[in-house]
Amino acid sequence: MTVPRPTGVDPHVSWIRDVGPRTRGCEECLRMGTPWLHLRLCLSCGHVGCCDSSPMRHARAHAGVHGHPIVASLEPGENWRWCYVDEVLV
Repeated sequence: MTVPRPTGVDPHVSWIRDVGPRTRGCEECLRMGTPWLHLRLCLSCGHVGCCDSSPMRHARAHAGVHGHPIVASLEPGENWRWCYVDEVLV
C-alpha cells in the first residue's frame, strides 16, 4: 500500500500539460464497443480512459503503459486530479 505524501505537493505535477480530450468517450471502450462508468483525462497527452469502477479500467492501464501519472475527472461538476503513482489528489 502506498502512503500519501504529507506535503500535498506531488512530484509528478511536472507531467501536467495543457491538453484537451482526444475523444468524447473512453478511446479503448469506443473501439471495443464496451461500456464505461466515468471518464478520466490523461493530463500528459489528452487520452480519455474509463475509471477504476469501469469494467476495463483503461485510464489506469494507459497511465501504466505510457508512464503518464496524472488524470483529471471528465465528469460534469468535478474538477479533481489524481496521481496514479502516489495515489493522491493533486
